[in-house]
Amino acid sequence: MRKSLFVLTLAVLIIAIGGAALAQDVIKLGIAEPMTGAMAVGGELCMRGYELAHEQKPEVLGKKVELILVDNKSDKVEAANAVSRLIERDGVVGVFVSYGSGMAIPGGEVANKAGIPLLSGTATNPLVTQGKDFVFRTCFIDPFQGEVMARYTFENLGIKKAALLVDIAQDYSVGLANFYKRTFEELGGEIVSDTKYNTGDQDFSAQLSQIIASGAEALFFPGYFGDVALIAIQGRELGYTGQYLGGDTLHNPVLIELAGEAAEGLIASTFFAEDQPATPESEKYATLFRAKYGLAPDAVSILTYDSYNLMLDAIERAGSSDPKAIRDALAATKGFQGAGGSVTINETGDAIKPAVLVKVVNGEYKYETTVTP
Repeated sequence: MRKSLFVLTLAVLIIAIGGAALAQDVIKLGIAEPMTGAMAVGGELCMRGYELAHEQKPEVLGKKVELILVDNKSDKVEAANAVSRLIERDGVVGVFVSYGSGMAIPGGEVANKAGIPLLSGTATNPLVTQGKDFVFRTCFIDPFQGEVMARYTFENLGIKKAALLVDIAQDYSVGLANFYKRTFEELGGEIVSDTKYNTGDQDFSAQLSQIIASGAEALFFPGYFGDVALIAIQGRELGYTGQYLGGDTLHNPVLIELAGEAAEGLIASTFFAEDQPATPESEKYATLFRAKYGLAPDAVSILTYDSYNLMLDAIERAGSSDPKAIRDALAATKGFQGAGGSVTINETGDAIKPAVLVKVVNGEYKYETTVTP
């Protein structure tokens, strides 16, 4: 009886030690993106970047990288809960939350409080990193993006009267519109119409009629591509002939697919242009992306691709999977050569990087210009 008990105890001990050793051979990174709800398409774009990067680099420090996904359901409360579950239940040492500043802000608060580094690929609202030592991003921020687009509207296009159509349900849209408006008016331009909508609205005829009546030469709509596609179509159907302008969320081939001819001439600020690669990594990424998905690269997936690679780069530089060590390495990032361009992290955790402007020409995004900070 004693011998049997000893053998059983030894077997349990061996299994426990083996399990612990196995756990030590894995570095867990969490992903909290919208896989359902209003932003589910954006979540899918994010996953393409993470998955492609993980395929190319599945290990770091001689250990396998395990990606754990939790759906934040396109909801701010669920975004916080998703990050909390990844940290408390799954024991991740780093987290990615990219699509939607409204999701990244509460997610970042949870990660920061827990002392776990969070890296956002596409959340451009300043509040994402503000006051959070453990939160970083690989994209530029909206004050810069808004200024770039306002200056381009006024100085390059010669437009003096512009309209805004803003999604009041999204922090990204509200913030970017405000930064655009501030710079445009400072330059001497006039915002002749400032109308609102909510994510998922289908009929924009009232707002567009007001915009047409205002005499606006340009319409700046800093929304998500699904809604903007409808706005673009309805605007042209109602007879609006002005210039369409937007932010980084509009650099997505799906927008062109949805809007068709209505997307022609649209100009958006973004992070890269396939026909003007910023780094050798840009060309490599475009080739890999097209081979895997059979699609043109988009602004979302390229930044989640960069986020994954930057997180692993930080782990390598830290020589450790300790969250504080990873955080310190992220903060010290200078000149990281990503597919979306060179990334240097400043004192607030934001990426210092240029804005690239693209224009829809014959159903494709074409490079217009680059604006450096």
